[in-house]
Amino acid sequence: MTKKTPEDFEKMAIAGACVAAIHAATRQAAVPGTSMLELDAISAEILRERNCRASFLGYHGFPATICASPNEVIVHGIPDDYRLREGDIVSIDAGAIYEGWHGDAAFTVAVGAVPEEVATLLEVTEQALWNGIVQARHGNRLGDVGHAVEETAGPYGYGVVRDYIGHGIGRQMHEAPNVPNYGVPGKGFKLKAGMAIAIEPMFNLGTQQSVVLEDGWTVVTEDGKLSAHFEHTVAITHEGPKVLTLPEPKLVTELDRVGA
Repeated sequence: MTKKTPEDFEKMAIAGACVAAIHAATRQAAVPGTSMLELDAISAEILRERNCRASFLGYHGFPATICASPNEVIVHGIPDDYRLREGDIVSIDAGAIYEGWHGDAAFTVAVGAVPEEVATLLEVTEQALWNGIVQARHGNRLGDVGHAVEETAGPYGYGVVRDYIGHGIGRQMHEAPNVPNYGVPGKGFKLKAGMAIAIEPMFNLGTQQSVVLEDGWTVVTEDGKLSAHFEHTVAITHEGPKVLTLPEPKLVTELDRVGA
């Protein structure tokens, strides 16, 4: 991973704001009757409007603008003609490129009313993301980040996906280092100002085990139970972790940690 300058982070934030706009539009459109292909088309239009390119389209042959992953699909769902139904959940993972710099983020949303255990899964997975971001500080280690994520899932007994993890990001969507959603505090790769990482917890209602479908992309839970996925691109700065995949970059403090 090469060190980024403040100007590089500014370009990543422009890409990140595009991703945030995709998230806002697809969240609003994720209602009963909307197809995965329609969500993909909405995303492609936003990329065009903001003079960005899709990080995913064509990446190792991926055939769509976004990953749209309903229900038991953990990640890498290829948008198709499946139409959302009341009680579904769907994860949207989007990436944008601005002047060669990437932003990458994901969220999971409920479609209409869902059982309490499903709503809690989404809430806790998002909490885990923010708990991990708080630990993404100059001088900390990736074990601190992964431990904060995994520890959030512990009281709920969720399966913490280990086969798919976060990553460094910059001029490439996937750069070193790998960013696991588990770890030992004080261990692992040391974080330094000028780095950028994508933190992305994926929690399952059942087992952590996954299966890749015949299309070579779609990853589902082995037991068919639901999965949630949240992600942000984070710049490591001397002032603290800065989230780049929001409408405006946000410096994160200890107060953003759940339970603080």
